[in-house]
Amino acid sequence: MPTLNPPRFLDRYSPPHILTLILLAGIAALAMNIFLPSLPGMTAHFDTEYRLIQLSVAVYLGVNAVLQLFMGPISDRLGRRPVILGGLVIFLLATLGCIWAANVWIFLFFRMMQATVVAAMVLSRAVVRDMVPEAQAASMIGYVTMGMAVVPMIGPAIGGLLDQAFGWQASFWALFALGLVVLALAFLDLGETAPLSGQSFRDQARNYPELFMSPRFLGYAMAAALSSGAFFTYLGGAPFVGSQVFGMTPSELGLYFGAPAIGYFLGNFASGRFSVRVGVNRMVLWGTLINAVGIGTNLSLFYLGLGTPFSFFGLMTLMGLGNGMTIPNATAGALSVRPNLAGTASGLSGALMIGGGAALSALAGALLKPGTGAFPLLWIMFTSAALSIVAITLVIRRERRLHLA
Repeated sequence: MPTLNPPRFLDRYSPPHILTLILLAGIAALAMNIFLPSLPGMTAHFDTEYRLIQLSVAVYLGVNAVLQLFMGPISDRLGRRPVILGGLVIFLLATLGCIWAANVWIFLFFRMMQATVVAAMVLSRAVVRDMVPEAQAASMIGYVTMGMAVVPMIGPAIGGLLDQAFGWQASFWALFALGLVVLALAFLDLGETAPLSGQSFRDQARNYPELFMSPRFLGYAMAAALSSGAFFTYLGGAPFVGSQVFGMTPSELGLYFGAPAIGYFLGNFASGRFSVRVGVNRMVLWGTLINAVGIGTNLSLFYLGLGTPFSFFGLMTLMGLGNGMTIPNATAGALSVRPNLAGTASGLSGALMIGGGAALSALAGALLKPGTGAFPLLWIMFTSAALSIVAITLVIRRERRLHLA
């Protein structure tokens, strides 16, 4: 790891301030969900079917996952700063394209282009790993991703208010305005931190097998992907459970839906406070256990006939708490296996997380039907959570063998 100067706020020749990294992660998260309350209005505006306009979520996640495979290697060669700034510029232009789209197909095209903002999320984590050692990185990533925890709680609510007052385009104008602010801040504050590899992209791509063949990297990446997979499954299935199983109104569902984000915020805070003292592996293990226990308890209550909206959504805060402890620490661990490939590792682990989450979310949507109740959703979530425990346990055993060798 190179020796970097201490961060100086608004000095683009020093490492960035943590506020800049938080806002970079936050704008990427906001782009994912602020417009969701506007989907019915957008369906009417473009005179199309709801299932088609709903692709704006699926295509965004899909392109997001694919881009993460490229962002890391490119930033390892060119640097974090130009890739982040370039991603933000394309995001702003794509946001204007969404606003002025003449039909749904043009809108979906620009919505796919908006996914370039993922550079801000993925590389903010790589920047942290460039700046500090592994345990401290887990702590700092915990604080950075707290911004990603706040956004799911307030983003849809803000989008709904903007839509009611000004129409569906208002959410995208808000994204454009906030994106401009974040771009200006990144330009003024984001100094280069990457130890540039000087390799071609083809050479960088050859690093993927090296990472995949590392049991520790794969274990950390799968612990994060499987733990967060429970959350993505929840995103795909909880609206069905709320409306079809419990008969909740949209306003009631919106109020309860953000419960995991509260737990995630607390989990990120715990990571920021305790990762250095406790250690990455134990934080991940505790996080995966909390996640699985919360979901398992939820599932048990339904089998006992005691499932209610309060128990279903309330216990999801434990899932959020577990993820808030697991994801920052598992990410820091994955980026530390090959520190010279931090950008590549960040992109690959992020692609596994988002891609796997999108698949589990789609699976939940396919299995949940009238009469199934919440059981398919909770079983998918519990299986994913349990497998995350297996993944981090294998990492811990691997490290013990390495230390004994």
